[in-house]
Amino acid sequence: MVVGIVRIELHIPAARSLKDKRQVVRGLKDRIREHARAAVAEVDHHDLWQRAALGVAGVAADGGQARELLQSVRGLVERTYEAQLTDWQERLE
Repeated sequence: MVVGIVRIELHIPAARSLKDKRQVVRGLKDRIREHARAAVAEVDHHDLWQRAALGVAGVAADGGQARELLQSVRGLVERTYEAQLTDWQERLE
């Protein structure tokens, strides 16, 4: 069993309030949960309008599957036009 973990830093340029930011972050979290079957939570920058940090974790049978899982999450993040990926830190355990 391998756990894939990633910390995702996002810039949300169109957010003009925490409400705008939360709408984008909530939608992205829901897509990750639905499509990647991974656990996801906002882990930092809670009070900043245009920044967000997400933590994502998923379990797989081996390292290859864990990498595929994290790459599918990355694809979802990169296709989110409301948010720009600024940092991606992943590890397998």
